[in-house]
Amino acid sequence: MSSTDTHRTIEAVWRIESAKLIAALARMVRDVGLAEELAQDGLVAALKQWPESGVPEKPGAWLMAVAKHRALDLLRRDKLIERKHEELGRELQTAVSQFDLSLDEDVGDDLLRLIFISCHPVLPFEGRVALTLRLLGGLTTQEIARAFLVPEATIAQRIVRAKRTLSEAGVPFEVPKAEEREQRLSAVLEVIYLIFNEGYSATAGDDWMRPELCKDALRLGRILVGLAPSQPEVHGLVALMEIQASRSRARVGPSGEPILLLDQNRALWDRLLIGRGLAALKRAEELGGQKGWYALQAALAACHARREPRRRRIGVALRPCTPCWPKSRRRRLWS
Repeated sequence: MSSTDTHRTIEAVWRIESAKLIAALARMVRDVGLAEELAQDGLVAALKQWPESGVPEKPGAWLMAVAKHRALDLLRRDKLIERKHEELGRELQTAVSQFDLSLDEDVGDDLLRLIFISCHPVLPFEGRVALTLRLLGGLTTQEIARAFLVPEATIAQRIVRAKRTLSEAGVPFEVPKAEEREQRLSAVLEVIYLIFNEGYSATAGDDWMRPELCKDALRLGRILVGLAPSQPEVHGLVALMEIQASRSRARVGPSGEPILLLDQNRALWDRLLIGRGLAALKRAEELGGQKGWYALQAALAACHARREPRRRRIGVALRPCTPCWPKSRRRRLWS
């Protein structure tokens, strides 16, 4: 494997495994910023060693081992300041057995904790978005800045401030308690949907869409479904994003002009994404309860996805009910 191919492999492995690494390490060190630094130490080691030694059979486990050893080195250094050498040996042995981390084990709880921390209410909304894409999406600061068309330094400052705020506020690395879980989950869904909408109907720049952001949001939504399968509104959000994303190829004309829903060539709609969206909507309905905003929007989108209207006036007749909605939502609904 050439050096270029190895670096591409490392980039792909990091994009897939970074969230799991950071989540597991954050449980160990109780600090999201430090956990990300430790995970990146593993990435740096891979960039140095893999071009010569080759990509290991289990690259995620390799990265975890390097990051965990680095974490233990930090614990060892801190403990040396406070305790005698003989006491340190016993405590380190206990720490190693307690935090025997591996990407082969179920890290779902750790990922769920990381999602709730990244979207914690103590952070400003821009900070939540940037931190979520960095820690869970595996995007670099440059990639996030390019996606939102803002200076890289601005995104870097948002991420640094977000980490500092979490640390200073002493936010625990845990899933919220039952009484606040619903409210916190709503904030998580809002962040993911904002990322999707920024890709689906860009608010800045010359491009009508930024497909990569849509893909990142879909990936985060699918992860969340796996972590919270009993929450109907999570399935509702994924259903909405899947069905909306299915229209991507039909939403832009040859010259980059937007094409509204009623004028789109439905043969260009992605039937695989539609099938996934309808399945997610069915699951949301099976879970019962009152439909939330995302599930309701998904149900409306599903009506268009299932069959072609017989007459254009059917679609036009729906328009008078939309002025009471925010302008941004009307725009996304009809495209």
